[in-house]
Amino acid sequence: MFNLKAVENRHLGLDYRFKFKCHKGISCFTQCCSNIDIMLTPYDILRLKKRLGMTSYEFLDKYAVIKEDEKSSHPYAYLKMDSTPERRCPFVVVPDGCTLYPDRPVSCRYYPVGQGTLKKKDDQDNIVHEEFYFFVKEPHCKGFLEPDLWTIASWKDDQEITLYDGMNREWKQLLMRRNLPNTPALNPKKKAQFLMASYDLDTFKKYVFESKFLQVFDVPDAELEELKNSEEALMKLGFKYLKFILGLEKTLQVRDSALKEKKKE
Repeated sequence: MFNLKAVENRHLGLDYRFKFKCHKGISCFTQCCSNIDIMLTPYDILRLKKRLGMTSYEFLDKYAVIKEDEKSSHPYAYLKMDSTPERRCPFVVVPDGCTLYPDRPVSCRYYPVGQGTLKKKDDQDNIVHEEFYFFVKEPHCKGFLEPDLWTIASWKDDQEITLYDGMNREWKQLLMRRNLPNTPALNPKKKAQFLMASYDLDTFKKYVFESKFLQVFDVPDAELEELKNSEEALMKLGFKYLKFILGLEKTLQVRDSALKEKKKE
């Protein structure tokens, strides 16, 4: 998470211009990788666990801390920093920097830019999600003294952020869900399902193919084949599943047989 005191110029567009470059030659190199809370997205964990040759469960157990959001009851995964007073990223070494740089989390890619999403209604009263950007300028960072000129659009291209945003977009919409006033928080089962479908793809795959999931939901055969071979496709199914069980959208088709069985109960 960014230091909110350092946030400048909120609600920027893709054409916003700034100067910045982070490299080993500046005195503050790797300082931004300590004493910070980095919330991980599903695609972050997918990339990192592949890079490390781990299952998603192993990654979560070793490198993540789960924190529950008070407003939504959603369990979110944060990168587990080391136990030193500086709370350094476990993947950063001094003076070389990030050891997993090609697969670094999207929040690291965005810095010094931040990205947010607004939910509002369009002219036809439909709910739409509008993405916006803000600029983070922390006093310790010397990267702003470098001459390299960017727009937010060119920065996103250079840092390969567009791929991450595309993979995480539907999940980020879930982040705007809030518990309704005077209603109970999510029950433990739904919290566990949120955690599994968001982050633990290996367990979610077993849930899809080894439980009654496919007896309840009608998933086309062509899509099933893709789900067996593509973790990216499986991740996106997880987002649809969460939207469905949280009552946000009817993103999955329930089989008639499952509906009839439900009526008998």
